[in-house]
Amino acid sequence: MKSDRLGKHLLIVFIIALAAYVGFYQFDKWLRLRHGPWQVTFASDGGTPTLIVSEPSLKIAGVKIAFPSEMVTNFGAPVAWTFDDVSKTNLPFGHVIFHDLTFLPGTMTMGLFGHEIELLPRTLVVNRKEVPWESGKTISLKSEEKLPPDPPKKKGRY
Repeated sequence: MKSDRLGKHLLIVFIIALAAYVGFYQFDKWLRLRHGPWQVTFASDGGTPTLIVSEPSLKIAGVKIAFPSEMVTNFGAPVAWTFDDVSKTNLPFGHVIFHDLTFLPGTMTMGLFGHEIELLPRTLVVNRKEVPWESGKTISLKSEEKLPPDPPKKKGRY
């Protein structure tokens, strides 16, 4: 008779623990995804590569970053890119330097034509200088503003 009560109590505790686990997991998932990802459109405006950055939940829309001293010829229609998965590193032009998408929109750092573009919820960082988010703003990056190349890495143990 006592073993029946013990089994019943263990089953109740297990069900409560399982419900709490599922509830906390869903709450954590909601916290991580609630703001949504960065939305970046890679385009070519007459051969000039251009990024158009948006993040609706942060009220960031149509921030345009143009590279007028650069040219892309093998680029057709604009490509919409949603940074919601860390495996998306093969950009239409440029490369991913760093990304942390744990809590969206997260941090996205890209190297584009010698320039470094970092998307943060708080601010936009262009060539390691903060630029406040202003919807509809156009930023033109000239070749003179490129960052110097990184020094070669030394071989050996550190």
